[in-house]
Amino acid sequence: MQSTVWSGAIVGVDAIPVAVEVDMANGSPYFVTVGLPEGAVKESKVRVESALKASGAQFPLKRITVNLAPADIRKDGSAFDLPLALGLMAAQGAVSEGAMDKMMAAGELSLTGELRPIKGALPLAVLARDRGIRDLLLPPQSCAEAAVVQGVRVRPVATLREAIEHLAGMRELPVVPHNIPDARHHDLGVDLADVHGQHHAKRSLEVAAAGGHNLLMVGPPGSGKTMLAQRLATLLPSMSFDEALAATKVYSVMGLVPPGDGLLRQRPFRAPHSTASDVALCGGGSPPRPGEVSLAHHGVLFLDEVPQFRRSALEALRQPLEEGRVTVSRAVMSITYPARCVLVAAMNPCPCGHLTDPRRRCTCRPPDVTNYRARLSGPLMDRIDLHVEVPPVRSTDLEGQRGESSATVRARVEKCRRIQRERFKDAPHVHCNAQMAAAMVRRVCQPDEDGRRMLRMVVDKLGMSARTHDRILKVARTIADLDGSEHVRGSHVAEAVQYRALDRKAEA
Repeated sequence: MQSTVWSGAIVGVDAIPVAVEVDMANGSPYFVTVGLPEGAVKESKVRVESALKASGAQFPLKRITVNLAPADIRKDGSAFDLPLALGLMAAQGAVSEGAMDKMMAAGELSLTGELRPIKGALPLAVLARDRGIRDLLLPPQSCAEAAVVQGVRVRPVATLREAIEHLAGMRELPVVPHNIPDARHHDLGVDLADVHGQHHAKRSLEVAAAGGHNLLMVGPPGSGKTMLAQRLATLLPSMSFDEALAATKVYSVMGLVPPGDGLLRQRPFRAPHSTASDVALCGGGSPPRPGEVSLAHHGVLFLDEVPQFRRSALEALRQPLEEGRVTVSRAVMSITYPARCVLVAAMNPCPCGHLTDPRRRCTCRPPDVTNYRARLSGPLMDRIDLHVEVPPVRSTDLEGQRGESSATVRARVEKCRRIQRERFKDAPHVHCNAQMAAAMVRRVCQPDEDGRRMLRMVVDKLGMSARTHDRILKVARTIADLDGSEHVRGSHVAEAVQYRALDRKAEA
């Protein structure tokens, strides 16, 4: 006898349909799984056999062939345990195969027949909805993230026995209520008001948040670069449902969605260590997994002491910073991960860190400073919109009053983002000024005569690239939006130029 149970395999951050086909015939006991199964999938026979016995069923002593179709896609993970067990029951006639029409199942089985959580429950729910699947059977711990998808009934399965009884018509599994968690801002424990002084750096954070611009802060140790970076996430507007869904899919395939939460409630903030490898930062491995830049999708990626990162890892960031995605190419396939994030990097002005500190003497030679800064290549620097110097904090700043709170600045950022959403309503892939293509920059970022004159002078004097020229215009457009101005004026261009500190240093 034969049976088919539908499940799904994770490719990138999406799920593709997989038919678990079970063929059972008389003969000497034999079990084989085909369809490019990886190690955990091959081992599922042992778990399924023990789980069936613990559930009061018998593992058939027949010739069993399991095909995971399509056969040219590698299958990884333990989520095929449940559909395989149900397929064996259906092939024996213990469960009606018709009961599995319009149903999809996924889950890892323990030896006692209990269901354990799986990775990728959210992409599986999206797949079920898109294919018109009515019911999705999942372990209880994986149901919260799947329940945010409308159009599919998510049923929690605690044990294999419950699934068998449900399909046999002996009981009906409950349906998890559809629920979209509140994605509004919650207290993150940090606030921009905690940072004393640094008014120029705070303004650059507001501009970066308002336009989605990448930011590099340069300053001596103790000047507050890390504090400022940690507070950028509190300035970004709340995620829309589509943004939260896209960000949560990345966390789902990694098994990092917080227990009980269906969607990420806050924009991600990722701060990998400087020893992170190319694969850890940008994704890859075997099997391929998203990297830190993808885990920061629709959030913030913070690279502290950025010159200490591997040169190859930093150069690998050029594609995601430019295109908002990472493509991992392998011999059998290419996988694309989303990576639309705001990059915030921090570095010292020199190896010892005291070049711009008036209170301490720098011990670095000029060639050492040049080599230190050269660890960030020109093409990478071109992709960072704002270069900001962060000076040492003065004692008078520490004694002063607290500055604006994150909520106050975020209100201005949200107003600015509403202007941009209206501007780009006919461009579905552009959501903020930083994402504009060159043709769009020419159309919406043209400055007045004073602005054009200043821009020509700066570009000629500093020898800026065309990419840097456009990024200055994008930043000027964001400053004009914050100012409530329909036109980009000379003052907006002048402020945007001030955020190219390293370009000015190089010219000097």
